Amino acid sequence: MKALRRRLFGTNGIRGVVNETLTPKFALRIAEAIGTFFNGGEILLGYDGRTSSPALASAVASGLAATSCKVYVAGMAPTPAIQYAVKKHGFDGGVIITASHNPPEYNGIKVLGNDGVEISRKQEIEIEEIYFEERQKRAEWSRVGEIKELPGIIDDYIEAIKTHVNIERIKKKNFQVVVDPGNGVGALAAPRLLRELGCKVFTINANIDGTFPSRPSEPKPENLTDLAAVVKAVKADFGVAYDGDADRAIFVDENGTIHWGDRSFALIEKEFLKENPGETIVTPVSSSSLVKDIAEAYNGKVVWTRVGSVDVSHKMKEINAKLGGEENGGVFYGPHQPVRDGAMTTALILDILAKTGKKLSELLNELPKYFIEKDKVECPDELKEKALEMLYEELRKENLKFDTIDGAKIWFEDSSILVRPSGTEPIFRLYAEAKNRERTSELIREYREKLTEIIKKLA
Repeated sequence: MKALRRRLFGTNGIRGVVNETLTPKFALRIAEAIGTFFNGGEILLGYDGRTSSPALASAVASGLAATSCKVYVAGMAPTPAIQYAVKKHGFDGGVIITASHNPPEYNGIKVLGNDGVEISRKQEIEIEEIYFEERQKRAEWSRVGEIKELPGIIDDYIEAIKTHVNIERIKKKNFQVVVDPGNGVGALAAPRLLRELGCKVFTINANIDGTFPSRPSEPKPENLTDLAAVVKAVKADFGVAYDGDADRAIFVDENGTIHWGDRSFALIEKEFLKENPGETIVTPVSSSSLVKDIAEAYNGKVVWTRVGSVDVSHKMKEINAKLGGEENGGVFYGPHQPVRDGAMTTALILDILAKTGKKLSELLNELPKYFIEKDKVECPDELKEKALEMLYEELRKENLKFDTIDGAKIWFEDSSILVRPSGTEPIFRLYAEAKNRERTSELIREYREKLTEIIKKLA
């Protein structure tokens, strides 16, 4: 338990290794804190395909019921399907058992508000305080909440996605698509959605298996070589891969080229701004300058946030933005729901292909090109804040343009670099990008040396 005591909630909910930091006993107790926070409301509970998810879901259901919450169990489903169901059915909140893209020994607990969006950072702290101060309100025996099943949420979710695209136009194109859910719950929704949109669907790794035997759950380019090979072999129009809970999508074009998430997001952004000029796009500071370039070219505006999907969702709600995105394949389509949604993202890409009549490779090649390089510098947690302050000081002396939303994002005419303290490891992360590879390497080298020097001084 000690590993969880400093902060229970991380970037996306609570996560830990099953039966080490994340035990059924802990799940029960945190569920009592969650139930106390919701004051005995109606809560939807769902889970992903990990081997430990049904057991942890049972513990969470018991903890919620103990605080007189009425629990509706949706069963196994993609995270965005559970989020949509919370909003559609008017629940007071929701809980999802998932560790998204983490290795199979991990699991996690996400808490949703009544709109299906993960609760705010402030609300997370409220739940932690209830937990640590042991202020759980257990109900009298006669007021323990019911636990009931709620079937059909995936049907509702698929139908909702279809209302946001031109179904007839997509059907006329007879697209061929290869879907790789990576043994995750994306297999329950995406292939069916695409078939209902008139696509011929090929699947790989579509048997749900919580040990992720086919590939790691994280849909990074290096994990998607099989998908790329199948796309070329069957001459498909494109391939798409999801993470374990199917809220993110990474695309492979018809030539078998794997594209990182900020490129597919920029394509969606471009078409969205063509039809909705003047709209605001929300994205974390870790995203590519490509997002800014597209916004400037198509009369849009970018609002940058801290790294984390929760921050993007809450900023979208705050300013009523209709589109957000992350470089990892997360796209937030507000007219559907302001959360990451892999199947919705896939439908939007299909809609763009049908509307433009162009190949995916052609559309992506029309976007500005950036070279990206990443690195890290070791730094003890206790020195991170001081190191960052010293870096800010140096940047001011050099009269450089930079943002301090999450670390330091330093802007140059044709390039940028983000220097950001990790929230989970004793390191600083460096993300550099430029129009040529030499400039990218130069930025990494310069800021790695600068940061190393600062940390040496502090140590």
